[in-house]
Amino acid sequence: MNAQFKKGVLELLVLESVRARDMYGYELVEEISRAIDVKEGTIYPLLKRLTNEHYFETYLRESTEGPPRKYYRLTAAGIMRADDLRREWFEFQQGVCTFLEEHGHE
Repeated sequence: MNAQFKKGVLELLVLESVRARDMYGYELVEEISRAIDVKEGTIYPLLKRLTNEHYFETYLRESTEGPPRKYYRLTAAGIMRADDLRREWFEFQQGVCTFLEEHGHE
């Protein structure tokens, strides 16, 4: 997949994943990797930025498989950001699809 396409949609996928349920970093990598190929080194800086922008709250939860894990929870600002990105994504997607249909090759 084109790296620029992936970069543009990754924030939306992270926000929507955490909207469904609180998640920890590696869990998010696994979740998003089912849709697009993504590496931990891409997700963790994004989580840090989104947390600094107050779209996430974090908390620690004990793990049976090692040290406590940092979980991410969407804030009210995060929900609004996810809603905005979702709306923008569908408008963008529709515009691109319309353009491609009008300029399609027969």
